Amino acid sequence: MLAKRRNLLNGLLFISPWVIGFLVFTTYPLLSSLYYSLTEYNAISEPIFVGLQNYKELLFQDDLFIKGLSNTLYMVFVGLTITTVTTIFIAVLLNYKHIKGMSFFRVIFFLPTLVPLVILSILWIWILQPDSGVVNSFLGLFGIEGPGWFSSPTWAKPAFILMAIWGSGGMIIIYLAGLQGISDSLYEAARIDGANSFQQFFHITLPMLKPVILYNVITGIIGVFQAFAEAFIITQGGPDGSTTFYSLYLYQNAFQYSKMGYASAMAWILLVIALIIMFALFKLSKKWGYNG
Repeated sequence: MLAKRRNLLNGLLFISPWVIGFLVFTTYPLLSSLYYSLTEYNAISEPIFVGLQNYKELLFQDDLFIKGLSNTLYMVFVGLTITTVTTIFIAVLLNYKHIKGMSFFRVIFFLPTLVPLVILSILWIWILQPDSGVVNSFLGLFGIEGPGWFSSPTWAKPAFILMAIWGSGGMIIIYLAGLQGISDSLYEAARIDGANSFQQFFHITLPMLKPVILYNVITGIIGVFQAFAEAFIITQGGPDGSTTFYSLYLYQNAFQYSKMGYASAMAWILLVIALIIMFALFKLSKKWGYNG
């Protein structure tokens, strides 16, 4: 009995740095944020308890909050869908084993993920300049007048989707790993039965990739909800609020307007929305058939 207690105390002693760190740097800020979300607080004066007033104002009175939420959901349901389809297609192309130099192309597609966000944002400002940018200059060779991209309310979000696809090398590598985990015997059996390439893709490749797709979609949604630096550097939420994404508006309330309680309420609403979307995804994934 004494030995068991000694072992328990030793175990608690060894994990105590993690426990203390978790309580101080995770649990305390989390609970503090929940409390501040119920207050009017500017990080200087004492917080004033206002109950659910911040939540009511956000959900029913703040048009910019609704716009920021809709912009973010657009990037989740439209942007992430386009990115997912594109990255799967690229991964399938990179999975061909009979083309020489394929390793070089895999490196090329992964390299953009190594570019820091600030440099990446400045690079895309140059690429998508309406008058002298690379993309519009290329379109001009064919007599096509390029859009305003970041300066256009219509094209600003598609421009960010292009950036997301360009920097999606991590997703491509994960899809590529999933493709290489699919047994060649499945494709051989399908070819013997007379299945063409499209039938093999939709009846073998996609079903076997579904767990990988689920993982990439979940991490992608988290990434979209946290997206901040690109919009902050390139557009500051403009033009006309078309790129005021949720995290950017949260930052503005917290650090530009000193509305810490309001921003804390936004953070908790975002948590609830993310949990709902994740719960729906996991529920839907059970109907997909193959789950790994």
